[in-house]
Amino acid sequence: MANLSLTHIGAGGEADMVDVGGKAESERVAKAEGYVRMLPETLDLVLQGNAKKGDVIATARLAGIMAAKQTANLIPLCHPLMLTKVSVEITADEALPGLRIQAMAKLAGRTGVEMEALTAVSIACLTIYDMAKAADREMEIGGIRLVAKSGGRSGDYVRMEGSG
Repeated sequence: MANLSLTHIGAGGEADMVDVGGKAESERVAKAEGYVRMLPETLDLVLQGNAKKGDVIATARLAGIMAAKQTANLIPLCHPLMLTKVSVEITADEALPGLRIQAMAKLAGRTGVEMEALTAVSIACLTIYDMAKAADREMEIGGIRLVAKSGGRSGDYVRMEGSG
């Protein structure tokens, strides 16, 4: 097993922001995913654009993008980043039933964008819940996880199918 350590914990156990000043800049990309499970009738309502609060998918996509840009304001030890690209894709999954959310964050910098991709997915999921809760309070948010990352000293990572 690899020697595991937490990078955001100082020698005395205190929270500590990692110094990335000495790291080389590189292109970094991260992809994350999650889902919102709902009743089939709720999914139909969302897909038809008939939710009381408006276009659920477009609003959740925009909320996810905005959230990625605010990650450092939400998570105390994250660095403020100059993102060059954030995308959020939301697709219907009748088998779930519900919506699957995928986000990608990208930059050229000294630290990774995993938290930005995860934040985008999380907030998109929460926005879907908020906008559709009047129709379905039994919705379930889940499966939020990092799918892949590239760039940086630690190298590339791709989640193996079926893991997690």
